Amino acid sequence: MLRTRVIPCLLLKDNGLVKTIKFKNPTYIGDPINAIKIFNDKEVDELVFLDITASKEKKGPNFKLISEITTECFMPLGYGGGISTIEQIEKLFNLGVEKVILNSITHSYPELIKKATDIFGSQSIVASIDVKKHWLTKKQAVYTLSGENNTNYSPIDYAKKMEDAGVGEIIINSIDQDGTMSGYDLKLIESVAKSVKIPVVALGGAGSINDLRLAKKIGASALAAGSLFVFQKAHRAVLITYPEQIDFD
Repeated sequence: MLRTRVIPCLLLKDNGLVKTIKFKNPTYIGDPINAIKIFNDKEVDELVFLDITASKEKKGPNFKLISEITTECFMPLGYGGGISTIEQIEKLFNLGVEKVILNSITHSYPELIKKATDIFGSQSIVASIDVKKHWLTKKQAVYTLSGENNTNYSPIDYAKKMEDAGVGEIIINSIDQDGTMSGYDLKLIESVAKSVKIPVVALGGAGSINDLRLAKKIGASALAAGSLFVFQKAHRAVLITYPEQIDFD
């Protein structure tokens, strides 16, 4: 039986690490290289970096910083943010990134997914899907550009669309739960996991090890979190941690 992956998800803004709450008010939490060194020592399963402003500001990936990150990182690494061309994807793989994570571009240029999976294989291309409730209708929809653009797709329909396009994995992220440490949106995760056959990674809201267990129990293939691994819960003081072992049975 495959081990359940537990993945720290770190947010990049400019050259630093930040953490958001509901995709707003990014708070600086430190230097990415220092964080990687700590996670190396803790032997994490996998690491994800997401640049939260690149696509919105129409900037490509910061290859200089990514090169520094991959040089230091000893575990499998996924990167997302500002990706819009096959050439950029190829460069990321050449720098040592193992999984390229596509978000906004999956809506504005969906053809890129098929091109990328044909060239590099489904296992290396991940779709990140950000979901929140519309303020008026209260219905959940998929949003791009850091939660600013409503695609008008339901999470289930969009997940199926990504699976049909050829991605090998989906990260499902709740904007409403992001940074709150109040638990995952389990209903969202379960509905998406049941609608597709590819692995689904839960993200958004984890505040305890039990939250990871609950998401695993309802169908998540892997568990990702940000605040859980960078903050002390009570005062949100920066303290990078990672559990030595989690019993999912």
